[in-house]
Amino acid sequence: MSSRPSDPPRHGAARVEPARVELVYGMHAVRALLTRYPQRVQRVLLQRGRQDSRAQQIEQLARAAGCTLERIDAERLVQRLGDAVHQGVVAEVQPLAAWDEDALLAAVTATATAATAAVAPPGPLLLALDGVQDPHNLGACLRTADACGVLALVMPRDRAAPLSATARKAAAGAAESTPVAVVTNLARTLRLLKEAGLWIVGAEAQAEREARDVDLTGGLVLVVGAEGAGLRQLTRRHCDWLVRLPSLGAVESLNVSVASGMLLYEALRQRRPG
Repeated sequence: MSSRPSDPPRHGAARVEPARVELVYGMHAVRALLTRYPQRVQRVLLQRGRQDSRAQQIEQLARAAGCTLERIDAERLVQRLGDAVHQGVVAEVQPLAAWDEDALLAAVTATATAATAAVAPPGPLLLALDGVQDPHNLGACLRTADACGVLALVMPRDRAAPLSATARKAAAGAAESTPVAVVTNLARTLRLLKEAGLWIVGAEAQAEREARDVDLTGGLVLVVGAEGAGLRQLTRRHCDWLVRLPSLGAVESLNVSVASGMLLYEALRQRRPG
């Protein structure tokens, strides 16, 4: 499995933005933040009256992290989050800045160099989303990317879902551990990644080859298209291979987050020793 840089700032890739605060809500997402990145949590707002085990664990983690904990009425949570399913907890967090194209390429180079020195190098693994606009799908893709050891998720700046509170909740903490590279021109970035030695594999429902028939063990970018529209033509032209997932039913295509997960786990299956 490819691994992320253990210290992203060393590659000039990830920085903490001091002036902006993101809201992360939901028990799972807030717990993951307090457990893995407590230094970035500024304040936790917990619904008054919640004394169940999950709320008590959030309170204990917040106090252990030394961040401000405030009990507030449910009405105030609604004022902050609208009709979002917050589960009675929200955290104010210093977000990691998105990687730019230069930072992404620096991290790829550093990871590829480390892989070359290993006994069985798998090479860096990236997931690129070509215009995915549903924040729930973005969050779900991040969650699977984290589980599969993806170095970074790559997405275009325009015509794509932003990394919003909705996407962060769907990611269940993965948005705070898997870097997101936001690029101006996805096709150009794919070309630069190819020049850096990575293979570009795009998901296409009508492709001749199945994913299992293509070697996914080296440095790799898996590219998945937007909901319904699929890969754009320019993106498709930068792919070394187009692959499909096996389907025995009548549905022509899978949800983008489901397709991403299946492709990532096929890559993971091939990349695991033995």
